[in-house]
Amino acid sequence: MKIVVLDNDRSQSDLICQVLTSAGHVCHGFQTGKDLLSQLRKEEYDMLIFDWQVSDMGGAELMRKAREKLNEKAPVLFMTSSSGEDDIVAGLDAGADDYMIKPLRRSEMVARVQALLRRAFPTQNGAEQLQFGQYVFETRPGRLLMDGNVLDVTHKEFYLALLFFRNIGRPLSRAYIHEAVWIRETDVPSRTMDTHVSRVRNKLQLKPENGFRLVPVYSYGYRLEKLGG
Repeated sequence: MKIVVLDNDRSQSDLICQVLTSAGHVCHGFQTGKDLLSQLRKEEYDMLIFDWQVSDMGGAELMRKAREKLNEKAPVLFMTSSSGEDDIVAGLDAGADDYMIKPLRRSEMVARVQALLRRAFPTQNGAEQLQFGQYVFETRPGRLLMDGNVLDVTHKEFYLALLFFRNIGRPLSRAYIHEAVWIRETDVPSRTMDTHVSRVRNKLQLKPENGFRLVPVYSYGYRLEKLGG
């Protein structure tokens, strides 16, 4: 499942994402409410985990704004450094599904996250499969199959390919691709993106005889085209 995490402390959000990625989820971390909300406008997530004491926005305000953009079934878990009742009551009253008190314990976090996701998405057991013609994306393990054969792709190549297939026919700007795939890496050389696109094109054999074409859009970005209707 795709989980978005907000914590002012970069090391804390990185740690949470590391724990959840190890548990089989896709995780993106942010340090400000503004950046989180901006990301929610661009991409769908299955769950939100955030620090109630985030610096640039009140917890209740963040909850309200995030709920407007999240999947209506997506559970929300908040973290607080205070074991006092005020933050806990405020968070639950604002519509959160559960909470944890810092410092976080890894096994407890995984257990709470899995329980919330099972309750929110009871029919979604195992890997989420997305199929586009002969291509099957299994998002839970990050596995990509073509005609039933597993392709040898890296983590970034997997999500770059999935981004193109989820936006077939739509030109994607380099900036949009950068934000979606290289989320925290600010200085990504242009040739790095081009190299990854080239690898995706070659590994997935995105050529007319297979019904797809991955083409550059001059001075803008790239577009995946589906041929032959």
